[in-house]
Amino acid sequence: MALIADLKPNSNFDVLELEVTSKGESRTFNNFKGTGQVCNLAGKDSTGKEVKVTLWNEQITQVNQGNNIKIENGWCTEFRGEIQVAVGKKGTLTVL
Repeated sequence: MALIADLKPNSNFDVLELEVTSKGESRTFNNFKGTGQVCNLAGKDSTGKEVKVTLWNEQITQVNQGNNIKIENGWCTEFRGEIQVAVGKKGTLTVL
């Protein structure tokens, strides 16, 4: 299982478990693939370190502040100098 400190931008990770500490408002996006919803949340791992998590479409309603979540086969990026994680195309999100 990965810890936030182990994450590297533009790489995948096997398993990351987080406690959701805050959840932002969802917003609508439009791009060449169509329209959808996106939402950011903050989650902390067992060491207390936090990371931003991006949720897409149906994932948004699955997760609430205070939930514990597990992301398997996720993807890590960096945006404006900040590490962010997402489920990605091949990953899964589970509320524990």
